[in-house]
Amino acid sequence: MTSTRMTSSSNPEDLFGRAIAARLSAGADDLPRDISERLRASRTRALSQKKREMGHAVVVDTGGSAMLGLQGWWQRALAVVPLLLLTIGLLTIGLTQEERRTAELAEVDAALLTDDLPPAAYTDPGFAQFLKANAAAAHQ
Repeated sequence: MTSTRMTSSSNPEDLFGRAIAARLSAGADDLPRDISERLRASRTRALSQKKREMGHAVVVDTGGSAMLGLQGWWQRALAVVPLLLLTIGLLTIGLTQEERRTAELAEVDAALLTDDLPPAAYTDPGFAQFLKANAAAAHQ
């Protein structure tokens, strides 16, 4: 009733599927005729549905690639574009932040150099206490 078709495929999934099919087919001869016919009809429907699904997948896959004209190295080149854009964006952000930090440091340096006090006064611990006391008095 059932015929087993041997192929040269040694794929583990194929081997497992063949083992299951052989095990299921082993007891098929002992089943009543009506059950055997229903099983045969179910197998036929399942196989035809699987063939249709595989046919659609092949058409969609090749049709999508052919329509866009993306073949071989073009696909790999276009896959690199997002990575390239991300790298450029990160470099731009880094350079912008570095420019801001440099501008802030330049502003502090300019304020220190143009102030009436010498820069050494800012490193004096007593002067730091004096500034804190004045700031606290100004807030009261």
